Amino acid sequence: MNILERVQACLERAVANHECAGISVLVRKNGQDAFFAAAGHADVTTGKPVQRDHIFRLYSQSKPITSAAAMILMERGQLDLMDAVENFLPGFRGQQVWTPGGLVPAARPVWVMDLLGMTAGVAYPDGDAVGQETARLFMEDHEQILAGGGMGTVEFCDRMGQIPLTFHPGSHWRYSTCADILGAVIEVVSGKPFDVFLREEIFEPLGMKDTGFWVPEEKQGRFVTCYKRIPSGLEPFSSLHLAVGDYSRRPAFCSGGAGLVSTLDDYAAFAQMLLSGGEYQGKRILRSETVKFMTQGQLLPAPLNDMWDSLKGYNYGKLMRVCEEPGRWAGVTRKGEYGWDGWLGSYFANFPQEQLTILSMQNTTDTGTSSAVRKVRNMVLAADSAGEI
Repeated sequence: MNILERVQACLERAVANHECAGISVLVRKNGQDAFFAAAGHADVTTGKPVQRDHIFRLYSQSKPITSAAAMILMERGQLDLMDAVENFLPGFRGQQVWTPGGLVPAARPVWVMDLLGMTAGVAYPDGDAVGQETARLFMEDHEQILAGGGMGTVEFCDRMGQIPLTFHPGSHWRYSTCADILGAVIEVVSGKPFDVFLREEIFEPLGMKDTGFWVPEEKQGRFVTCYKRIPSGLEPFSSLHLAVGDYSRRPAFCSGGAGLVSTLDDYAAFAQMLLSGGEYQGKRILRSETVKFMTQGQLLPAPLNDMWDSLKGYNYGKLMRVCEEPGRWAGVTRKGEYGWDGWLGSYFANFPQEQLTILSMQNTTDTGTSSAVRKVRNMVLAADSAGEI
């Protein structure tokens, strides 16, 4: 079998095993499509198969786009990455850190650079004291969203700053709401709503016509159904998660960490822009030196030790994983590779030396970098090294 046939068989096995409801993969080489493969359903009930132009929820794969937006402001001299977040969001003033012995003043303010590296000390809704307080804030916003409203981007993130930190800024790594807060900073600095800034500065120049924070009625037919795994297989999932989930209207809170929807081809344009040093089809989004900075790890040894075991061999920086030690990760990789994934299985990886991009879209919760994607990576990188792509 050739590489396309091997990948297709892998995707079909993943669907048959209820690993996912539907999955698509696009591989690009030297700025051109190498192949596309898909299996499973955009909607199981109707039997609608996954197609290339279907719109998927990105969840955390929104984060690299938020990072690029911050890089635009940095490059223009509008944003200093050592700026204190409290300069833009007053809720972060007088920050305190939770300890078993009580609250203590933060050793220094949270910097914008901390947001890019997940070293700010904020949290997602988790089991510890700070995570529980964060969960209460999200639940408050969920109630407002279900009532037809919701907190605005800046309001929500300013409230986040009033919650104690889990550690002193810069001292540890914790996956958290950093990208959401960065989106609010971008809104304040640019003077434009965060979604408007992304549309004007990234989506429209790159032709990303199906990427945004909601899905208009005329595109709903291409919007995939979301599923979660249950013992008997899969069932539809439509609940709010991280204040995201109502895509029928423009949200009040535009989540820079989880809110975007997109298609394979839209995200391929963004990935190719980075791979090409900040330019795509004659439209320059970033300078090459900025892209070089954006795609480097930033964690020092202590925070690096906090990263998940599933990212061994990688550093983290500018809201992406960056491979520094190939061979430590459980699969084939390349030094300098970077990218990220999402809660529903969306995934992208750029390989600069090989001028290669691997993209995947899925529609099943609690997925991240799935087994199927790891298998596809291994097959594609092996085939590329053998000259098959």
